[in-house]
This record gives sequence, C-alpha cells and structure tokens, in this order.
Amino acid sequence: MARKLRVAVQMDPMDSINIDADSTFALMLEAQTRGHELWHYEVRHMALKEGRPRPSGGARMERLFARGHAVKVQRRHGAHYEFSAMETLDLGSMDVVLMRQDPPFDMAYITATHMLEHIQPGTLVVNDPASVRNAPEKILVTHFPDLMPPTLVTWDPVAIREFRAEYQDIIVKPLFGNGGAGVFRIRRDDENLGSLLEMHFARSREPLMIQRYEPAVRKGDKRIILVDGDPVGAINRVPAAGEARSNMHVGGRPEQSPLTERDREICAAIGPTLRDQGLLFVGIDVIGDYLTEINVTSPTGLQEIARFDGVHIEKAIWDKIEAKRGLG
Repeated sequence: MARKLRVAVQMDPMDSINIDADSTFALMLEAQTRGHELWHYEVRHMALKEGRPRPSGGARMERLFARGHAVKVQRRHGAHYEFSAMETLDLGSMDVVLMRQDPPFDMAYITATHMLEHIQPGTLVVNDPASVRNAPEKILVTHFPDLMPPTLVTWDPVAIREFRAEYQDIIVKPLFGNGGAGVFRIRRDDENLGSLLEMHFARSREPLMIQRYEPAVRKGDKRIILVDGDPVGAINRVPAAGEARSNMHVGGRPEQSPLTERDREICAAIGPTLRDQGLLFVGIDVIGDYLTEINVTSPTGLQEIARFDGVHIEKAIWDKIEAKRGLG
C-alpha cells in the first residue's frame, strides 16, 4: 500500500464554503480518496514559536504550530465535513500544507507566507509561500508585457487620467482584490472617475491597476488552470448583460471552452516561470488574445471545468504533489 501523506489545509472556515464550487473542497475529497490524512486550520490559529534546544546545544529551533482539527469530508449539503477534537498541529511534521485561504492579499496574508517558510523544505507548501508573496496575481502578470493589454499600476491620479485620455475606455481595479470586488469600467465620458479615485485612496494606501477595456470580454474571460506550468483545462466565463465583470459569483455564465492556439502560446511563455517558482496550482485569466491576471493565491475553477469537460484537475494536482513527496 502506498504511503499516506499527512496534509494540513490552511483555508477559510469549513462551514463557509460552497461545496458545489469550491476548489479546495475538491482537492480535499481527492486527497481523502487516495487515503491521505487531512487536517484543517485557519490562519488566525497559527503560531511561530521557539522550539526545544538542539541536542548538540546549538541554536534554538523555531517551529510553526496551528490549532486545528483532523477532518473528513463528503459531498453532502449541510454535513460536508466532520471535525475531530481541536488539537495543536506541528505543521513542520506534515508532508504537505495547502495554502488555500482566500485573499485579500494584505499584511496578514503576507505574514502567513513568512511563517510558512520556516517549515520548508521538509514540508511541501503548495503554492510556495515565498513565490506567492512575490507574485500577487496582478503584479506577476506585469513580467510578461508582450502578453498583456496596455496596463498601468499607480497611485497617481494624473497618470490615471492620462491613461484614460489615451485609451478612452478603461477598467479600474484594486491591485490586491479578488473575485471582481471593486472592479469598474470607466468609459470616455464617465464623470465618476474622480469620485472613484477619491473613494479608493481615502480608504487604501495601495495602488490601482488600470487596463484598457477589451471588448472581447463580452465573449468571455477564460480561466485556464496550469499544474506545475502545464495547461490542463479551461472554462469560459461570460459576463451577464449590463455587467463588466465575468466572475461567476456576480452573475457570470460558465461555458465550455477548449484551449486555443493563442492560449497555448501564453501558457508556454509563462509555464517555465511558474514551474521554477514552485507555483504548482495556478489559474490565469485570458480575454481575447491577452493575459490579464495570473492567480496564485487561491485559484478556483476545478469543479466548473469538471462539470463541463469531465476533467478532474484535482487528480493531476495530487499526482504532482505525490511525485514531489516521493510517491509513485
């Protein structure tokens, strides 16, 4: 019998997830099917603490703990998980930690990545925490300018107004947001840009990302999943009438979407970087011929792709994880 892996899942509360859409839930079901042992914990229950002295009397060791539960999962609404009693987990004793809490990508998120680095390389953290910290989705994409639409990242309202004067029709979005929250389309004659900028900068010290509006979004914003740098599936998300955002939780309609030649060109260009940086599970967003985002924090889309294409990408993800842990 193959060796079981000890897997800790760092995520949001179990009772908050939608089991028909949540990609972490799909990953947990697949791990359990393979016989791996699962634990669940939340970031707020993590602690980095000095450990016991080394036997040699050298420097003290640091250890990363979290209070969490052994968990079993099942696809049953209202009863999709069963917790054992809360215990203190030594995360360094785990074979794998899945870092799957949702953004916002703020200082709390960044601090968690620093803490998780203390258990590497003994524990495989997916995705690599240092790479996640250095590659928030709306910044990593800027390293591939030839694949992007015209884009501006700035705090400067003057630069934003000049960008709109040049491209007329623009998308304004928070740099570290997620799920389409705070995303606005501002047309040439829209008088709300000034108020929007005032509202954002009164609440946040973070810059905004501004992109040229791509009319191709009316045909959909394609989510492509890459596993260890290789494209393995995709789904198109078509915005609802009167909506600039294609995210499914704001009314976007999912539809089947095979990979095009251009999609494969984009994936071939970014795949080696993702692989080299330990970004094993990544979701990219493509509108028309343009790459707009590289999602590395908590990518989604596994269950939607499975429903349309019958492709269970969680299997490919666990195949890679097991290989990296010396199984198979």
